[in-house]
Amino acid sequence: QVQLVESGGGLVQSGGSLRLSCAASGISFGYHLMGWYRQAPGKQRDLVAGISSVGSTNYSNSAKGRFTISRDNAKSTVYLQMNSLKPEDTGVYYCKARQTYSGFEYWGQGTQVTVSS
Repeated sequence: QVQLVESGGGLVQSGGSLRLSCAASGISFGYHLMGWYRQAPGKQRDLVAGISSVGSTNYSNSAKGRFTISRDNAKSTVYLQMNSLKPEDTGVYYCKARQTYSGFEYWGQGTQVTVSS
């Protein structure tokens, strides 16, 4: 059974930091691209940051310079370090795993991040 379990969300003041974690089980983690997505109320789910199986990263324009995605293949975990948080970063953050060859995708249940002004 595949599980992606996010943690680390919460309420933080503007300018603060949070570190999200996503622990994966039931998949060959090293063969999956991993990504963090954000869904604000009433809006679509958008990519925040992604990391390939070999560690190549990409970020949304709003995340560049403030957020860092990383992965620990030995722990089957992907992280999102978020610094200098802004109220517009508020939303539910979801972890996604995409199998490199088949393209099959799995989603976590999400973790709420709220940034107060």
